[in-house]
Amino acid sequence: MERIKTPEQFQESINKDGYTVMKFDASWCPDCKNLDRFIGDIVTEHADKDFFAVDSEQFEDFAEKYEVRGIPSLLVFKNGEKLAHLHSKFAKTPSQIREYLDTLK
Repeated sequence: MERIKTPEQFQESINKDGYTVMKFDASWCPDCKNLDRFIGDIVTEHADKDFFAVDSEQFEDFAEKYEVRGIPSLLVFKNGEKLAHLHSKFAKTPSQIREYLDTLK
């Protein structure tokens, strides 16, 4: 999963016509590290979506703007609009994430 490095890259990614999933995380977060252990398989299963990782501390403005209150959080965008938000307490198991992403098909 590619990591967002600039605000411009973030904006360009969420403005795409297809689904873009932004995983907000932080380097110190144990739940984020746990998610990273299994997210690769989920990304492969959802090849119709673009996935990116966003450091919520590096990009605090985006985290605040899109109401990221806990990490990891998965936000789905299309054409610049936030369509869905899986909050941290519901983003801890593969089944929770698969169920969330399957609603977007």
